[in-house]
Amino acid sequence: MDHADDQALTIEVIYSPRAGEFDSVHVCLQPGACVRDAVLQSGLLARHPELDLQRHKVGVWGKWRALDERLRVADRVEIYRPLSVDPKEARRRRQFGQKGRGGIGGGSTDNRTK
Repeated sequence: MDHADDQALTIEVIYSPRAGEFDSVHVCLQPGACVRDAVLQSGLLARHPELDLQRHKVGVWGKWRALDERLRVADRVEIYRPLSVDPKEARRRRQFGQKGRGGIGGGSTDNRTK
C-alpha cells in the first residue's frame, strides 16, 4: 500500500481580488479531499463576498479543475477572477497602443525623407 495516500494534504488556496493583490491560505485536509473542500476550509469565501463558486472558475497549478476533483499533496488551488477584457481584445489594444510610439523595436515611425 502506498503511504502517500494516507498522508494529510497541505494545500495552498489563493485568490487575487485585484491585479497585484493576493490572499493566500494554507489548509490541512484529509486524504481524498477535493478542490471544493480546500476552498471552503480556506475562509476565502467569507473574506471575499464577491466570490461565487458558480461563477468563478477554479484550478490547480494553472489548469482549470472541477470542484469535486481530488487533491494531491502540495497542490495549489487557485480561484480565478472573471476576465474584464477578452484576451484577444487586450492584445489588440496593446498592439494598437504601441503604434506611433516606435513600435516594438523602439525605432521612429516617421517615414518622411529628408
